[in-house]
Amino acid sequence: MEDKRRRARVQGAWAGCAKGQAIAQPATPAKGHLYQRTGQTWTNQEHHLSDKQFVFREPQQVVRSAPEPRVIDKEGVYEISLSPTGISRVRLYPGFVDSKEADWVLEQLCQDIPWKQRTGIREDVTYQQPRLTAWYGELPYTYSRITMEPNPHWHPVLRTLKNQIEENTGHPFNSLLCNLYRNEKDSVDWHSDDEPSLGSCPIIASLSLGATRTFEMRKKPPPEENGDYTYVERVKIPLDHGTLLIMEGATQADWQHRVPKEYHSREPRINLTFRTVYPAPPGVRW
Repeated sequence: MEDKRRRARVQGAWAGCAKGQAIAQPATPAKGHLYQRTGQTWTNQEHHLSDKQFVFREPQQVVRSAPEPRVIDKEGVYEISLSPTGISRVRLYPGFVDSKEADWVLEQLCQDIPWKQRTGIREDVTYQQPRLTAWYGELPYTYSRITMEPNPHWHPVLRTLKNQIEENTGHPFNSLLCNLYRNEKDSVDWHSDDEPSLGSCPIIASLSLGATRTFEMRKKPPPEENGDYTYVERVKIPLDHGTLLIMEGATQADWQHRVPKEYHSREPRINLTFRTVYPAPPGVRW
């Protein structure tokens, strides 16, 4: 009897436990609640952080560099630019006058030409031109506010050179501006031979005698550059003893040229620039 009561108590205890107590179950997280996985920080199940991160970068600036000058030192015809104005063209003829003849011509012209240092005017400031000049032609010529008076008395050597150049190029010339660069300190600054008296698209024939000097050219900048020549095209032409250079087409309209000072010692150089000058229309003064 006692054994039956003991078994009943035990069975009742197990039954009470099954009926009165809830069995522990793993908790299921409610949707939208925070949870954490092993090795991860707390995140929101519905609002994951993006893997992409915003990185601020400053706007990139366009880097401009000045182009390297083009060097022309071989005989030939070179079209250096094309624009609405036209084609800018140069022709180079090294040794147009052979060395021995050029030596004799240089000596004669240094002695016989009436060289003179003239006073220029730039921005209402007067200055002594850093070279000597002379003019030949039946008409006057004005440039840089300097007027060269007519001089129809051509030196025989100059007339012979003029005829040779005309025969070889097919271009006639009626005037000549002579320049004597006495040493490395003499020069001519940036300019164009675009005076009204030369007409449109003038042809300039430049004959060099004596020491080699570098003839530099730079293209005129477009209007949006506001006169800034930093990034324009450039050309360098070493002009040796007896070399003939022809500038034609739109070269004077679209380009400037100069002969800069040199850092090293230079012997004298004569440059003869043949051109055609036109008379001024009635009532007009060039």
